[in-house]
Amino acid sequence: MKNSQKFRRIFAAYCVLVMMLSVLDITAYAASEPITVVNNLSDFIFGLIRAIGMILLGFGIVQIGLSLKSHDPSQRANGFMTLAGGVIITFVKEILNLITGG
Repeated sequence: MKNSQKFRRIFAAYCVLVMMLSVLDITAYAASEPITVVNNLSDFIFGLIRAIGMILLGFGIVQIGLSLKSHDPSQRANGFMTLAGGVIITFVKEILNLITGG
Protein backbone atom coordinates (compact mmCIF):
# COMPACT_ATOMS: atom_id res chain seq x y z
CA MET A 1 0.00 0.00 0.00
CA LYS A 2 1.39 3.37 -1.01
CA ASN A 3 1.74 6.23 1.45
CA SER A 4 -0.88 8.31 -0.37
CA GLN A 5 -3.44 5.50 -0.15
CA LYS A 6 -2.64 5.01 3.53
CA PHE A 7 -2.99 8.75 4.14
CA ARG A 8 -6.34 8.84 2.34
CA ARG A 9 -7.71 5.97 4.40
CA ILE A 10 -6.54 7.48 7.68
CA PHE A 11 -7.91 10.90 6.72
CA ALA A 12 -11.25 9.40 5.66
CA ALA A 13 -11.49 7.56 8.99
CA TYR A 14 -10.68 10.82 10.82
CA CYS A 15 -13.40 12.70 8.90
CA VAL A 16 -15.97 10.02 9.66
CA LEU A 17 -15.02 10.04 13.34
CA VAL A 18 -15.34 13.83 13.63
CA MET A 19 -18.71 13.84 11.87
CA MET A 20 -20.00 11.00 14.05
CA LEU A 21 -18.92 12.73 17.26
CA SER A 22 -20.42 16.04 16.20
CA VAL A 23 -23.75 14.49 15.23
CA LEU A 24 -23.94 12.45 18.45
CA ASP A 25 -23.32 15.58 20.51
CA ILE A 26 -26.21 17.54 18.99
CA THR A 27 -29.63 17.23 20.57
CA ALA A 28 -32.74 18.67 18.97
CA TYR A 29 -35.82 19.36 21.05
CA ALA A 30 -39.27 20.07 19.73
CA ALA A 31 -40.70 23.16 21.34
CA SER A 32 -43.89 25.12 21.24
CA GLU A 33 -42.15 28.50 21.04
CA PRO A 34 -40.74 29.50 17.63
CA ILE A 35 -37.64 31.17 19.11
CA THR A 36 -36.65 27.91 20.78
CA VAL A 37 -36.94 26.07 17.47
CA VAL A 38 -34.76 28.70 15.77
CA ASN A 39 -32.16 28.47 18.55
CA ASN A 40 -32.09 24.66 18.27
CA LEU A 41 -31.62 24.89 14.50
CA SER A 42 -28.86 27.46 14.99
CA ASP A 43 -27.07 25.16 17.44
CA PHE A 44 -27.36 22.28 14.96
CA ILE A 45 -25.94 24.31 12.07
CA PHE A 46 -23.08 25.67 14.17
CA GLY A 47 -22.33 22.10 15.29
CA LEU A 48 -21.96 21.02 11.66
CA ILE A 49 -19.77 24.05 10.92
CA ARG A 50 -17.60 23.15 13.92
CA ALA A 51 -17.19 19.60 12.56
CA ILE A 52 -16.03 20.97 9.21
CA GLY A 53 -13.56 23.23 11.01
CA MET A 54 -12.15 20.28 12.95
CA ILE A 55 -11.69 18.34 9.72
CA LEU A 56 -9.79 21.31 8.26
CA LEU A 57 -7.68 21.51 11.42
CA GLY A 58 -6.70 17.86 11.06
CA PHE A 59 -5.95 18.28 7.36
CA GLY A 60 -3.82 21.37 8.05
CA ILE A 61 -1.79 19.52 10.68
CA VAL A 62 -1.20 16.65 8.26
CA GLN A 63 -0.13 19.08 5.53
CA ILE A 64 2.34 20.78 7.85
CA GLY A 65 3.75 17.41 8.91
CA LEU A 66 4.16 16.25 5.33
CA SER A 67 5.80 19.53 4.35
CA LEU A 68 8.31 19.25 7.18
CA LYS A 69 9.14 15.74 5.99
CA SER A 70 9.57 16.75 2.34
CA HIS A 71 11.07 20.24 3.01
CA ASP A 72 8.48 21.90 0.76
CA PRO A 73 7.93 25.56 1.76
CA SER A 74 4.86 26.10 -0.44
CA GLN A 75 3.12 23.06 1.06
CA ARG A 76 4.06 24.34 4.52
CA ALA A 77 2.46 27.71 3.76
CA ASN A 78 -0.69 25.98 2.51
CA GLY A 79 -0.72 23.85 5.66
CA PHE A 80 -0.54 26.88 7.94
CA MET A 81 -3.28 28.64 5.96
CA THR A 82 -5.50 25.56 6.21
CA LEU A 83 -4.76 25.31 9.93
CA ALA A 84 -5.63 28.98 10.48
CA GLY A 85 -8.83 28.62 8.46
CA GLY A 86 -9.78 25.54 10.46
CA VAL A 87 -9.32 27.42 13.74
CA ILE A 88 -11.47 30.30 12.52
CA ILE A 89 -14.21 27.98 11.23
CA THR A 90 -14.14 25.86 14.40
CA PHE A 91 -14.66 28.87 16.67
CA VAL A 92 -16.97 30.90 14.40
CA LYS A 93 -19.86 30.87 16.88
CA GLU A 94 -17.69 32.24 19.68
CA ILE A 95 -16.21 34.85 17.35
CA LEU A 96 -19.68 36.00 16.29
CA ASN A 97 -20.78 36.17 19.93
CA LEU A 98 -17.76 38.35 20.74
CA ILE A 99 -18.47 40.67 17.80
CA THR A 100 -22.19 41.05 18.48
CA GLY A 101 -21.85 41.10 22.24
CA GLY A 102 -24.39 38.30 22.63
